[in-house]
Amino acid sequence: MFQIAAQRAMSVADYMAAANAHYYATRDPLGADGDFTTAPEISQMFGEMVGIWIADLWQRAGQPAFRYVELGPGRGTLAADALRTMARFGCVPQGVHLVETSPALRAAQASRLPEARHHADLSELDDDVAPIIVANEFFDALPIHQYEMTDGGWRERMVAREAGRLAARPGDVPADEAVPPGLRHQPVGTIVETAPAAAAVMQSCAFRLSRRGGALLAIDYGYCGPAAGDTLQAVKAHRFADPFADPGEIDLTAHVDFAALAFAARHAGTRVLGPVGQGEWLRRLGLDARLAALAKAAPGRADDLRGQRDRLVEPQQMGELFKVMAVHASGWPTPEGFPNLRGAA
Repeated sequence: MFQIAAQRAMSVADYMAAANAHYYATRDPLGADGDFTTAPEISQMFGEMVGIWIADLWQRAGQPAFRYVELGPGRGTLAADALRTMARFGCVPQGVHLVETSPALRAAQASRLPEARHHADLSELDDDVAPIIVANEFFDALPIHQYEMTDGGWRERMVAREAGRLAARPGDVPADEAVPPGLRHQPVGTIVETAPAAAAVMQSCAFRLSRRGGALLAIDYGYCGPAAGDTLQAVKAHRFADPFADPGEIDLTAHVDFAALAFAARHAGTRVLGPVGQGEWLRRLGLDARLAALAKAAPGRADDLRGQRDRLVEPQQMGELFKVMAVHASGWPTPEGFPNLRGAA
C-alpha cells in the first residue's frame, strides 16, 4: 500500500493529489480487470460521436489546420475511434497530442496511437495552431479542497491518522474567505468543495483557444454549482470504497462543478455551451442512427449494441449524471449537440 505521511495533517486536496499520482503511475485502472470503465471502453459509438462533433466543427470553421489534444486519454480508445471517424470526412489533424503522466497508460496509448506525442502537462504543447481539446473524465480526478462549517466558522478539512486509520476532519485555521460567498451561510457540518486545479487547467486551455482558435469538449459527471455537499468518492474493482482506507490503491474522484469551469473559460474570453446531459448530446449527434447502421451490419451483435447505447444514454445510467460542455473561440462556429441557449452553465 502507498504510504501517505501521517506525521502531519494534509489538506484533502494534497491527499487526493498524492494518492492519485501514485495510483495512476502504477497501473492501467480501466476495464473488467481494473477498477472502473469509461464511456469509450463501453462502446466505439462514443468515440465516433466525438469524431463527428470534431469533423463537423472543423468543416464549418473552414477546414483550418488544428491539433487533436486529449487530456487524460485513458487507453487511447476514444482518440482512436474519433480519429478514425474524422478521417472519413477528410478531417486529419496536424498532430495528435496526449497529456498523460502515467507510464502504464502511455504504453497503452502508444500501442493504439503510435503517431501520438505525449506531454506531461499543457505547458509542453506548441501554441502555433488551433487545438481541439477533448477531456473525457479528466476534471473529476483533479484535486479538490473541502471546507466544513464548524461552531467556530469555516475550516479546511484535513486528512490525518486517527485511531490507526486516515480520516478527514476540520482543521484549526479559519477559512471563511475560501468559501464562495453564496455558500457561506450554512448549518454546522455542511461541506463545500472548490477545485482551483480544475479551474486553472480550464483557464489555460481557454487562453489557448482565445489566442489560436479551436474548441474544447469536456465530458464528466457533475453538477452546476454553487452547491454544498461532499462528493469525494473512491472506486476499487468497480465498487465504491472508503476514500481514506487504501490511499494510492483506489481511484479518487469528485463531482465536477461545470459552472466553475464555465466561469474560468469565459474569463479567458471564450464562449461556453452547456452543460447538457450526455444522453441528450449523444442523441443530437446521431448516436441512434449509428446504432442502427452497426446493428444492420452485424445483426448478431444488435442486442449488445443496444445495451451499450442504453448505458451511455439512458437517464438511470450515464445519460443524466454525465454532462457535456463545449468551449470555443469567439471566431469559431457554434459546436453541434447543444440547445440554442448559450451559456447555460
